[in-house]
Amino acid sequence: MSDKLRVIISGGGTGGHIFPAVSIANAIRAKHPDAEILFVGALGRMEMQRVPAAGYEIKGLPICGFDRKNPLKNIKVLYKIWKSQRMAKQIIKDFRPMVAVGVGGYASGPTLNKAAAMGIPCLIQEQNSYAGVTNKLLAKKAAKICVAYDGMERFFPAEKIIKTGNPVRQTLLDTTISREEAIQSFGLDPQKKTILLVGGSLGARTVNESVLQHLDLVKQTDVQFIWQTGKYYNASIMEQLKTKGQPQNLVVTDFISDMGAAYKAADLVISRAGASSISEFCLIGKPVILVPSPNVAEDHQTKNALALVNVDAALYVKDAEAPSQLLELAIKTVNDEQKLISLRTNILKLALPDSADIIADEVIKLAQWK
Repeated sequence: MSDKLRVIISGGGTGGHIFPAVSIANAIRAKHPDAEILFVGALGRMEMQRVPAAGYEIKGLPICGFDRKNPLKNIKVLYKIWKSQRMAKQIIKDFRPMVAVGVGGYASGPTLNKAAAMGIPCLIQEQNSYAGVTNKLLAKKAAKICVAYDGMERFFPAEKIIKTGNPVRQTLLDTTISREEAIQSFGLDPQKKTILLVGGSLGARTVNESVLQHLDLVKQTDVQFIWQTGKYYNASIMEQLKTKGQPQNLVVTDFISDMGAAYKAADLVISRAGASSISEFCLIGKPVILVPSPNVAEDHQTKNALALVNVDAALYVKDAEAPSQLLELAIKTVNDEQKLISLRTNILKLALPDSADIIADEVIKLAQWK
C-alpha cells in the first residue's frame, strides 16, 4: 500500500462495543505502525473517555437512540440524527479514510451510512448472536460482516459473512500472575474455592440483590467471594453491609482494574451475558453462570447465553429467578470439581483466537481494494 493507511472506526455506548473496537485498532497498528486511525463515537458515552485512554483520537456525534416510552421526545432524536449525518460527512471529508469499520452502537449508523454513500468500503463487526438494529440496517452497504456465532445468515447476506469471533482485551490473555498470587492480591485464601461476581462497570442490580438477600448463606459457606458491585450501586451496598455485617469471606469493590487477576483468582464467574464477556470466558476457559440482562434490545443476552448453555459450556439463571436461585447454584457448582472441569472443557471448544488479527487483515484488504 503506497499511501498511508487511514481507517475510521465507529460505534460504542458500552464496553462490549469499545473493547473490540480498540482491539481491532491495535491489531491494525501492529501491522501498519504508521496507520492513521480515527474513532467516531456518541457524545456523552463511555467511548469518549475510553478511546483516548487507549491512545486514539475520537470525534463525538450528538446521536442517541429512539425513546420508545415517550414518542414526542423523538422529534429531538430525529434532529440529532440529521445533525450527526452532517457531522459524519464532514469528518469523513476531512479525514479521507480508505475504509470504515462499524462495531455497533448509535454512532456507527451515521458514520457508515455516509462512508458507504461516499464510496468508501465498509466492514461491520457484530458481537452478538442476535444482530443489533444498527448493523442489520448497515448490512446491505457493508462489503464484509464479521461475526462471532453460527447462523448469522438469518440477519446478513451469507456471502458477506466471515466468522471471526469477538476481539477481547489483550491484557486478559497476557496475564502471567498465578492463581495463588491473584487470590492473595484480593486478601483471600488460595486454599479455598473462589467465586467472582461481576456486573459490568456500572453494576448489575439483580446480581447485587442475589448477594444482599443471602448474606447468611455467604457467611455459612467455606467458599469465598469477590464481588464487583459497580460504581452506581456501591455506596448503597456498603451502607447496607454496615448494618447487616460484612462476612469475612466476602471482598467488596466497586470496580476491578485488573480483570486478568480477577479471572485468574476465580474458580467460577457469575456474569451478565454480554458478547465480549462471553468471548473472554471462552478464550480463558472459565466456568461461568450467566444471568442475562432483560434490559437489552431483542433480549439478545439470553440468546448469547443459550448458545453456550445448549452445548453444556455454561450455566444460566433467568434474571427474575436470580435472587432466589443464583447463590445456592453457584456454591453447589464451585464445589463440584467434575462440573467445573466439564464447563471449562466445553467453553474452551468455543474459543476463536486471533479475532482482532483476522478482522484487521480484512480491513487492510478493503483499504487496498479502495
